[in-house]
Formats: sequence, structure tokens, C-alpha cells
Amino acid sequence: MTSTIDRTDAAVRVDEWLGAFSSALAAGDADAAAALFGAESYWRDLVAFSWNITTVEGPDGVADMLRNTDAGATDFRTTEEPAEADGVTTAWIAFETAVGRGSGLLRLTADGKAFTFLTTLDELKGHEEPARDRRPMGAEHGANPDRVTWLESREKEAAELGYTTQPDVVIIGGGQGGIALGARLRQLGVATIIVERNERPGDSWRKRYKSLALHDPVWYDHLPYIDFPPNWPVFSPKDKVGDWLEMYAKVMELNYWGSTTAKSATRSGDTWEVVVDRAGEEVTLRPEHVVIALGVSGKPNVPEVPGQDVFQGDQHHSSQHPGPDAYKGKKAVVVGSNNSAHDICAALWEAGADVTMVQRSSTHIVRSDSLMDLGLGDLYSERALAAGVTTFKADTIFASLPYRILHQFQKPTYDAIRERDAEYYAALERAGFRLDFGDDDSGLFMKYLRRGSGYYIDVGASELVANGDIKLAHGQVTELTEKEVVLADGTRLEADLVVWATGYGSMNGTAAGIFGQETADRLGKVWGLGSDTTKDPGPWEGEQRNMWKPTNVENLWVHGGNLHQSRYYSLYLALQLKARVEGIPTPVYRLQEVHHTS
Repeated sequence: MTSTIDRTDAAVRVDEWLGAFSSALAAGDADAAAALFGAESYWRDLVAFSWNITTVEGPDGVADMLRNTDAGATDFRTTEEPAEADGVTTAWIAFETAVGRGSGLLRLTADGKAFTFLTTLDELKGHEEPARDRRPMGAEHGANPDRVTWLESREKEAAELGYTTQPDVVIIGGGQGGIALGARLRQLGVATIIVERNERPGDSWRKRYKSLALHDPVWYDHLPYIDFPPNWPVFSPKDKVGDWLEMYAKVMELNYWGSTTAKSATRSGDTWEVVVDRAGEEVTLRPEHVVIALGVSGKPNVPEVPGQDVFQGDQHHSSQHPGPDAYKGKKAVVVGSNNSAHDICAALWEAGADVTMVQRSSTHIVRSDSLMDLGLGDLYSERALAAGVTTFKADTIFASLPYRILHQFQKPTYDAIRERDAEYYAALERAGFRLDFGDDDSGLFMKYLRRGSGYYIDVGASELVANGDIKLAHGQVTELTEKEVVLADGTRLEADLVVWATGYGSMNGTAAGIFGQETADRLGKVWGLGSDTTKDPGPWEGEQRNMWKPTNVENLWVHGGNLHQSRYYSLYLALQLKARVEGIPTPVYRLQEVHHTS
């Protein structure tokens, strides 16, 4: 345990660093500020200084950002007692900029230099959210013959927005990403319409295979403003998630256009013209900004192989899988070994099908309880909450680790998981399952960030694989016959059902269908870090490509990710949009270069 003297020494070191940094900023001395950072150091800024989401590396990177930005940052201070462990001092900080208020996390090494520095913009001055002591009254007391009730106001807004009045922002996609961002924008007073092809919020979850449940634990998955209740299950069934999203959209007063498809979007002067089909009615919306919020992937990817037109059984992509009930006693072949493949295989086996999984490449497997205990437990768990690690703190700690070195923090976790679950992995390998832990053994989250596929958070299917209940085959599918799946090595698998659990294309391809190929090419690749690992070619970007930040297409934004990312990054995208709607200058530092698309 850290002693009182150590804490005092740590506080002194942090105060000295913040004082020196503030003085350098006030003097406009980028070199003096940069000298406060170690040779290996990382400053990650979420909108506060750069009006971007960017990470700069080393003193040269710090100096360059400060020479090219002018945030007017002042009043740097700690918000609680700094802590010291293993020679690193960690401090929670707050500060102000010319237009907003921010916070962050600072780590100093033993020589007093910054190792990591996170700065985030939390709110805009004069445009604070109407929360806590600023919350609206709701009721108008006293007599008023012209009283407008809350319901009348909402009905008027719903009738006019998109018709007689235009939204500031149109969000294309009404899953968790679009809903989380819509809630943020609603609180900031930004007129927003969410366009979603499904009828109701949550239908994108309800329509998936019936055994689907979240593989991430509940503590990781809260949406902004409304946490899941304390009796919510650790792993949420898909229909329960769907109900929650529908409730959330209603309670947060979102203008949600269900049964609406975005047909095209083009720039017209200072606005977009977004043509949508709203339940058979063509409507042209003219927002200033458009946000693509369609997850991190594009259209379902189904390989084209000879014989698909002659196969006499059922075949479909995993996203269209109706569930296992119709396949009792049937022979099912599931092509792929990712989360969806495992879930579908397990559900088919439970329903009495004869199931074979075709593993096309090695796959990373991690048991859900090991992931919760060793991987997420320090930040997202009841244990973490009891230790005072709120969701905000957990998100901040996680965000403070720059992508360049995140794998170094992840690898020990997965080394410990591999050691603890050694017999579990040995049983899978004896069954012929081909395992990996990522290109550098850094595990699940790095594969996800690097656009890697081929991972499964085990909630039960791996035992069926290990004991042979789910059969294994390996290789690429080269042909379908009337009743068989043929693999590259000549293996022939009898099949009444083929499920293509083969992932999705790039979101860039989806964008091309709405905005046109030229706009999609200017937008560039979406997702991935440029890490030069499998499926994530360089050059190095330092951040997720084009996510939650300005793109090379004016006023076109991309939002999405898992529930955690949708929650956390929706704030920073919402603040960028609010600033622009209000006419606040937003000079962007280091706009992403466009190298290639996929």
C-alpha cells in the first residue's frame, strides 16, 4: 500500500510538472513543453487541443502539435491525490481551454518526465448539458392559457423535423452506435434524425439468431446516461438488449425514423442532401452533417464458389441465420470459426443437428470467465466498482493507454490466461482446433482493433469442439455440390445446411452505396490502426482510421464500435458536432491521410 509520504511526494512531482507545462503553454514555448516528455512518451488528445482524436509520440510530436494548435489551455490541476506504483506516478487532472473544460490522466516516470498524457474535452462553455443542477424543470407551475405539454411539444417536433424544419445532423444507422450518439446530441440541443432500416430500435439485435447474447460483460456495456440496472444479467440475451435499446431511444427522446433507408447522399453547397425512403415515402433531408453509424463492418461477406446455385439445401450468411429449430436431425456445415460460428454451431447441436465447423484459419479463443477475471476485472466488474473504479474512470484509464504500446499491456494478461487455462487449450488442440493469440500474443482486443477476425469468447461451444460433439474440418471451401461442401484438400462434407460465418466487408463499401464511390474513396479506409499485422496493413495511423473524428470528406463522420466504444467516443464526436453547429472555430490538427481503401 502506498504510504502518506509517498503520496505527498507524488503530488509534489505532479504539481511541478503541471506548473511547468502550464507555464510553457502560457509562454507559447512548444520546446519547453516538449522537454517535459520522455524520449518514449505519448500524448493522446481527444478533441481538447487538436479538435481531433490523435496521438503524438515523443518530444518532437508534442512540439509539433503545440506549434500547430492554440487551445488556450489553463488551470491544470489534480482532482484527487496522485498515486505511485512501480516507479510510475499517476494523476487524475482537470483543466480549461478557451472554449471548454477537460480532464485526463497523466503518468510520470521516476525522472519526472511524462510517459503517457491523456487530455479529453468534456464540455463546451455555454453549451453544458442540462444535467444535475442544470436539469430542466419539466413542469410549468402556475396558470398559463397557452400551456404546451411535454407530449404536445414532442409530437410537434416529430411532425416538423425533416419536413418544415431541417436537422443539424442525420445519423445513418440506428443500432447502439447511432442511439448512443443521438442521445449525446439530444442533450446538447443538436437537432438530429436517426435513420434506420429496421422498424424499431433494437431490431438489429432481435433479428439475429436466437441464441445470440453479448459476449462482453454488463459492466463494459452501459450506454450514456442510463446504466443497466444492478440485477441485469452479466451476458445480455439479444432480445433483452433489443428491448433495452427500444426503451432507451424512447426515454432519451430520440427522433428515430424506423423503416427508413438512406438511398443517396450528396453535397449541395454547405449542406448534404440525403434522400431516404421512409416507409414508402421519399423524403429529402438537408442536414449540415451526416454520420455513418453502421457498426465497424459493411455488407455480409459470402465467398463466391462454384455450385452455390446447385446446392439443394439451405445456405445463408450468419447474419441471416434464423436459428436452429428447423434443422433437427439435419447435417449442418458452418464455414468459419469466429464468435457467430461457435454460437450457431452450439445452438444447432443443442437442437439435434449433426454439426461440422470448417476452420479456415487459426482462431483466438478465450474463456469468458478468464476474460472477465484477468482481462477486464480490474476495470469493469463488481470488484472494480467496490474499489471506486466507476465506468468513467475505467473508460479513462483504458483510453489513456496509447495504441502504439497497448499490446504490451495486453500480452501479460493473455500470458496469464494461457497459463491458467493450459489444459483447456490442450484439449482443443487435441481435437484438432488451431489456436492463436494474435500476431504478437496480445490477444482478443488487439485483434479486434487491428481488423483481425477469427476470435471467440467462449461461452460454452469450445467444450463441444474439444469433445467432438461439434466436428472439425479445415481449409477453404472450393465447391458446393447438390448435397456436399467440398474443401481444398478434397474433403467432402454432406450438408443440408451451409452457414457462411465469414464476416463482413469494409464499411467503406457500404459508404460507396450511399455516397458514391468517389466520396468513399476520399473518405478512405475505416477501422484498423495500420499496425502491419494480419489484415491491418500500414502505414501506422496511431488511432482508429476515420472513427469518431474529422474525415477528408467535409462534414461526413463515422461512428460505431462495440457498446463500450459507442458509449465512450459518442461524447467526443457529439462535442465536435455541437461546436460546428454553434460556429465555434474548430481548427483540426493532423487530418488523416488517405492511403487506400478496402
